[in-house]
Amino acid sequence: MAEMAWTPRGAHGFARHAEGYRPTGRTRFPDHTSAYVPPGWPTEVQAPGSPEWEASAAAFLLDCCPADYRGYPVLRRHPVILARFATAYVESQLTACHDGLGEVRASLGPLVEPPVLEAALAAWHEQGALLRRRRREVGLVEDALRGAVFVKKL
Repeated sequence: MAEMAWTPRGAHGFARHAEGYRPTGRTRFPDHTSAYVPPGWPTEVQAPGSPEWEASAAAFLLDCCPADYRGYPVLRRHPVILARFATAYVESQLTACHDGLGEVRASLGPLVEPPVLEAALAAWHEQGALLRRRRREVGLVEDALRGAVFVKKL
């Protein structure tokens, strides 16, 4: 009777993988799988982990800030610091928009006709919606720069 010897090729299916390659973990993704980005991710910014994503994030964040911010080398060299500045700036804009919306009737009501006042209120509401969307975008980019990994929820 021939004796059965243990070999790496024949023992319990361990030979399923190419020589020298062992997958790690339980989940294996194809090489072409792209990173997941959550709803609200800015279209101008590449997905985290892709080549040059930090450069696209920095360009987007600088566009969200006053032009003077481009003159500070520390903000250009450290995207995470720029993200913090951009978040604070967008939140302050949103606060100013909210405060202005609350005061527009009292401050402009006696000076302009009602249709003009309604158009001004519509502009405030539109600007508020834009700023809320921008705050989410900047917040997501800041989270990604701080190392957050976004996972699709089922």
